[in-house]
Amino acid sequence: MTTPSRRIAAAIASLMLVPCSTTIAIAQTPAKIDPGDTAWIMTATALVLMMTLPGLALFYAGMVRKKNVLATMAQSLVAVMIVSVLWAIVGYSLVFGGDGPMIGTFSRAFLNGIGMETTHPLAKTIPEALFMLYQMTFAIITVALVSGAVADRMRFSAFVWFCVLWFLFVYVPIAHWVWGGGFLGSAGVLDFAGGLVVHLNCGVAGLVAALMLGTRRGYGSENLAPFNLALAVIGTGMLWVGWFGFNGGSALSAGGRAAMAIVVTHLAACAGALAWMFLEWWTRGKPSVLGMISGAIAGLGTITPAAGFVMPMQGIVIGVIAGAVCFWACTWLKLKLGYDDSLDVFGVHGVGGLTGTLLTGVFAVAAVSATADAPGISGLLEGNPGQVLTQLYGIAVTLIWCGVVTFVLLKIISFLVPLRVTQQQEVEGLDITQHGEALQ
Repeated sequence: MTTPSRRIAAAIASLMLVPCSTTIAIAQTPAKIDPGDTAWIMTATALVLMMTLPGLALFYAGMVRKKNVLATMAQSLVAVMIVSVLWAIVGYSLVFGGDGPMIGTFSRAFLNGIGMETTHPLAKTIPEALFMLYQMTFAIITVALVSGAVADRMRFSAFVWFCVLWFLFVYVPIAHWVWGGGFLGSAGVLDFAGGLVVHLNCGVAGLVAALMLGTRRGYGSENLAPFNLALAVIGTGMLWVGWFGFNGGSALSAGGRAAMAIVVTHLAACAGALAWMFLEWWTRGKPSVLGMISGAIAGLGTITPAAGFVMPMQGIVIGVIAGAVCFWACTWLKLKLGYDDSLDVFGVHGVGGLTGTLLTGVFAVAAVSATADAPGISGLLEGNPGQVLTQLYGIAVTLIWCGVVTFVLLKIISFLVPLRVTQQQEVEGLDITQHGEALQ
């Protein structure tokens, strides 16, 4: 073969090999799963699940009367069971399976297409199965939190119906709107770990449910003192530690933003507890243990939407505001309006979530959320007053949707089963009348 012919043949051969080499390279490229990120989110997932069982179960059980302790814990337990299964079947897909403005798709229904190596665009360094499970724990605790507003009087069968319907028609849409590519997230609403999706959402639902069920028998005239505050303190400790996974894990990686979120979370909890303690000391003469743990939870809930956007000193300020505002909501506002939110779900979580979401628009620091690919987001104090208006938009949408749909769903459930136990059953206690069991 002549030299020119050899050159032509070599060129043709090299061109023919290019597609093959590219194909082989693509086929052999492993998923970009980071072991450190994966280990951290696995830990965070366990921490957030612990917040519901046993954390929330103990926290709520310690604050009801002895005859309703098991029934209260059963509501947290059944929320875990129902929401977990529904999330795997359809919830995850509708929240994170597409980026439509109103709702996701069924592309991930029954966890279709989720293998050991697949990742999600929102969490590119961890397995999608882990991302799915982590987000499941948020859905679980949101539904379980509502039970505190109706403690001592809601029929168990009605609560089971509530778990199913409220999860599908309230939690799923709002989670998609904020986190799954929906219209609130696209509009620029900031909610790092659930100020809207979790806390304001469950708080509004709890208020609506409490108003529809009416006050507990003896409310305002009988002693409805907590059964065992020691249990509530233990539950608070578990919630507090679990919140490190709740807020720190929402960075979806093991890095500086996750660490900062944990720092501001702890400081806000301490500041909230101190603010509540001193206000109660000043107004009532003594600082109660119930007040201190309530202030800590208020600080934790209020910092949640801001945890990935603010620095430690802003976290302390947000915590102090949280303790003061939630103390006012659980005392003056509750007394003024006359509603019986048994365990102050609205006063702590609803008001705290609203306050924290609004303050995120005030205190957001661009340096905390900045990445190599995008600049961070600033709040009012860094010269971006429009972020406050955007946050108000998210608050208004969540309030309206959750309030209206919760009311409609409870009306529908009331046609299927009575929402409330009978007066005699309430006197006997829900442990015996709903579950056939009692504490000895």
